[in-house]
Amino acid sequence: MACTNSPKEKSDSESMDKQEDAVSHTEWSKNATIYEVNIRQYTPEGTFNAFSESLPRLKEMGVKILWIMPISPIGEENRKGTEGSYYSVKDFKAINPNFGTMADFKALVKKAHSMDMKVIVDWVTNHSAFDNVWTKDHKDWYNLDSIGGLQPPQGTDWWDVADLNYDNMDMRAGMIDAMQFWIREADIDGYRCDVAEMVPMDFWTACIDSLEKTKPGIFMLAEGENPDLHKAFDMTYAFEFMHLMNGIAKGENELEEIDTYLETQKTKFAEEDYRMYLTTSHDENSWNGTVFDRFGKGHKTFAALAFTIDGMPMVYSGQEAGMDYALPFFEKDSIKWGDIPLQDFYGKLLRLNRDNPALWNGEFGGKLTRLKTDNDKDVYAFSRKRDDHEVVVICNLKDAFQSIKFESVPAGDFKGLYDNEKLDLIGKNGLELEPYGFHIFYK
Repeated sequence: MACTNSPKEKSDSESMDKQEDAVSHTEWSKNATIYEVNIRQYTPEGTFNAFSESLPRLKEMGVKILWIMPISPIGEENRKGTEGSYYSVKDFKAINPNFGTMADFKALVKKAHSMDMKVIVDWVTNHSAFDNVWTKDHKDWYNLDSIGGLQPPQGTDWWDVADLNYDNMDMRAGMIDAMQFWIREADIDGYRCDVAEMVPMDFWTACIDSLEKTKPGIFMLAEGENPDLHKAFDMTYAFEFMHLMNGIAKGENELEEIDTYLETQKTKFAEEDYRMYLTTSHDENSWNGTVFDRFGKGHKTFAALAFTIDGMPMVYSGQEAGMDYALPFFEKDSIKWGDIPLQDFYGKLLRLNRDNPALWNGEFGGKLTRLKTDNDKDVYAFSRKRDDHEVVVICNLKDAFQSIKFESVPAGDFKGLYDNEKLDLIGKNGLELEPYGFHIFYK
């Protein structure tokens, strides 16, 4: 995943700078989707082997990338709760024994690869557990307090982790070595990097260059949305859009702010930059509420919007089961799967992203055009088009019935993703939308 100059020209100097820094994405990622795996909570066993049984279902759902939350042993010193934080790493080169063995993890990766899925591991670079193996022999690899003791990252309440010192070149080398270890040992396909913006950018550039040499074509996701991260990473989070949707659902933001958001993104990010769109995650679920808490009856509608408007869609463990409760962050719990009622809903969205070039990632996806209606303050409608492929999305983002007419709709033989409505008839006759009703058409 080396940096390369893109052949496309931009109209302004800022875009030209982005273009020169653009990451060359591995071919398989252009239409990839992503699924966050919480091993601890996925099954009553909480093991790699138990999770492995779900791989056929996830493949059928349209998942391409499995992002597995941290797999390392969890620190015991200053531990939060009974089980501790996944992000308090005791040994960067070991497996959490609660999850299984190294052989179990390798078998999981191998099985995923046999099903044409990729595996990226959640990685913690900014800090470690207070009892990490490094603290014994390499205390100088940490930022120390005034009396020479380990300390949490400044400005946080993360008192279960010790802040690493990126002024120490040996520490940097040790971190890169640990990341290379999992690529060599288990053949993983990349990393999701925790709080990436808290780590110096020059480290990421050197690190990812080394990882690319270890295994060409790795995929790197940064937890953050600083555009500079795209000088090294494939993808960043679209946190701002999730927060905007939260605000719209609460009645605190207006739909016209979606247009403002999209225009602003064009000035911040290059066309080549992948962005990850989501409605929930491990943090959001545990700390800020479920999709039902934040979107209520509109949880499907906001997912339909987020998963089609741009970038790569992400589903969190249990989201397809209609998980209406928060998973405790520092304790063991189990997702209640039942008959997985939203499997088909999310599956259709993910497979549409995979199969229709209009929804592909970054520069590979289609151009978005807002479709004007006589009620744009309550209904957000748009088209994304690439070559002969097009997806039309119509979302009533309010908890009230809407009757709307369009100025015009795209022509052609469109199919309904979830129903048998006809787009050409909607264009002629208008549309009645139930509270939080939505339609997706594609060709």
